Amino acid sequence: MTTFKLWDIPGGIHPPANKRQSTVLPIQYPPLPGRLIVPLEQHVGAPADPLVQVGERVLKGQRIGAATSFISAPVHAPTSGTVSLVGPAPYPHVSGLPAPAIVIDSDGRDEWCPLEPCADFRALPPAELLARIRAAGIAGLGGAGFPCEVKLSARPADKIHTLVINGAECEPYISADDMLMRERADQLVGGIEILTHLLEPERVLIGIEDDKPEAIAAVRAALGERPWQLCAIPTKYPSGGEKQLIQILTGCEVPSGGLPADIGILCQNVGTVVAVYRAIVHGEPLITRIVTLTGAALERPMNVEARIGTPVGELLAFAGLHPERLHRLILGGPMMGFTLPSLEVPLIKTGNCLLAATAEELPPPPPALPCIRCGECAEVCPVGLLPQQLHFFALGQEHEQLRAHHLFDCIECGACAYVCPSHIPLVQYYRAAKAEIRELEQKQLKAEHARLRFEQRQERLRREEQRREAERKARLERAERARAQASASPAAEPLARVQAQKPSLSEEQKRLKIAASLAQVALKKAEKQLALHATPELEAQVAELRAAAEEAQRAFEAAQSTEAPPAPAPAQAGEEERKKAKIRAALLRAQLKKLEEAAGTTPSAEQQTELQAMHDELASLQPLLESAPPPSEGLNALKRAKIELASRRAELKKAEQAGAPAEELERLRAALAAAEQALHAAEDASDKPAPQLVRVDKRPVDAPTRALKTELAFARAELRKLERDPQADAAALDAARARLTEAQRRLEEHQRE
Repeated sequence: MTTFKLWDIPGGIHPPANKRQSTVLPIQYPPLPGRLIVPLEQHVGAPADPLVQVGERVLKGQRIGAATSFISAPVHAPTSGTVSLVGPAPYPHVSGLPAPAIVIDSDGRDEWCPLEPCADFRALPPAELLARIRAAGIAGLGGAGFPCEVKLSARPADKIHTLVINGAECEPYISADDMLMRERADQLVGGIEILTHLLEPERVLIGIEDDKPEAIAAVRAALGERPWQLCAIPTKYPSGGEKQLIQILTGCEVPSGGLPADIGILCQNVGTVVAVYRAIVHGEPLITRIVTLTGAALERPMNVEARIGTPVGELLAFAGLHPERLHRLILGGPMMGFTLPSLEVPLIKTGNCLLAATAEELPPPPPALPCIRCGECAEVCPVGLLPQQLHFFALGQEHEQLRAHHLFDCIECGACAYVCPSHIPLVQYYRAAKAEIRELEQKQLKAEHARLRFEQRQERLRREEQRREAERKARLERAERARAQASASPAAEPLARVQAQKPSLSEEQKRLKIAASLAQVALKKAEKQLALHATPELEAQVAELRAAAEEAQRAFEAAQSTEAPPAPAPAQAGEEERKKAKIRAALLRAQLKKLEEAAGTTPSAEQQTELQAMHDELASLQPLLESAPPPSEGLNALKRAKIELASRRAELKKAEQAGAPAEELERLRAALAAAEQALHAAEDASDKPAPQLVRVDKRPVDAPTRALKTELAFARAELRKLERDPQADAAALDAARARLTEAQRRLEEHQRE
């Protein structure tokens, strides 16, 4: 282990460590908080979906949020208690905006739910081990928060030959992994055994910075005779980055835009490995983590095993916070952490440090000055980028240049901003540029998706139009073949003879047939109304209509039994031809309009031929349509009598509304009576047959009956509305039916009186 070859990484810095003050005490256990806020998104990927409701009691370790996609992780209750809120709550983010969370009021009993420990993990298949790790909700505890099970589920083509255990913990102030390796090295080794059983790597490399001698000694003692290599790497920031540690231990560089699995290496943080051990061996989900409480504003800096969801204010109070000295509260280290908006935000799975700094410890940065092109940022970049160029491209929003200069390879370690003599917040520019590029990519994806959908729709419409055109051509061809066969086939003669033998109806027979049909239609409508709403009035009306329909049918049959009518007069024959011409012209116009719409502005040759044929046929029918004879004198007199009667009625009504004198009203009534007599005389003189009347006795409706009928109509409408609603309450339906029955009963009683 001592002769293991190490490589170096480009750049890097050596800021003050400031770790000793938080490693004086062993890992402490703060008291159980009275309220815990468990955010549903504490990991990379989709947030979890809540599984509990307000008022529900939960147990410690119970799953309260389910993973919603492949890259997601469930969340669990850190203690037993009652759910008091499922919704927006304070969240540790630089924006200060709330996020969906589950708030649990602790009952103080800290009662566990049933666990499923595993005494021998080697007896379980790899799929079962991965399922248990996923069910435990383990995400990367080094700060990235990537779901552990997804990271372990390497693609079959990516054979993992090297497992790297990251114990470097290079950022200043943070000592959570250091204390974890000192006090729980046996659990770390047990977790590594589980991962080697899952991945079957050829070698295991454990990297720890050489400024942690106690942790190195504890891990070396726990390893015993295992063939794994413990490597003490030089202290330099940011050697704890995943790609940087892999380069230091193996000399291999992860390709730009790639993952360690692309070169057969997998890296896990020591805290994540211990969480895997506790999830498999003890069956415990991830509900606690080691977190460093440090800073000059604390009286007792320390490391604590805190429950996920604990308000950070309670943790700082446990470490002796002096609020008057607190200047900035940072989640994470001073290089890559961010300032928290308040003390009410909860601790999450990725929170490894709470830095309560005073103004002297972390003074406000001075105003940024113009870049002097000194090049120091490029010298310390651990990825070998050009931070100065990236800064200028980010200012100009030159996204293509940012991609060409590998902006997304930046790990946002902050080394460039740390050494910048002009105090330019370079990392903030990079983060903003990354967010802009991701947003533009999402918009481009949506636009491309919309374009593809539009093109697919246009293609569907084109195929549908082609299909319709083919069907139209096929119909025309079939019609042409049928006409040709009909003209050449001898079967046309019997058909013509049958059509010639069909008896023609006289005008009186046609009138009686139409009257019988109308009477049958009116009877069917009344019977439908009677089936829906049975009332005495409808029953009487149906009986009268049935009798009228039977009488009309008997009259038509009696007329049919008479001798065949004489041949129509030439004038009547001309009228029949005009009627047929009108019907044919209407059909031609409808077909012509439909064909013109289908043809559009550029009709095909066949469509032009068909359109021209229709226009020619319409032109041939036009003389017959315009040759209608003038109405007879009797019909003209009848029309004038009707117009005169309508005028007299209008004059009388207008005079009554205006309050005219009695003499004027008497004169207008006499004129109205004379107009009615003239109309009767004109009807008798005309050859138009008298209409067949079906009289129904319509008695006036009194006010009580009208009110009862109105109530019945409202009750019936309410019941129909509820019956159409699939979510209607059963009690409301019963009440509506009772209302309808009562309204019918009251109306029937009133009509019997």
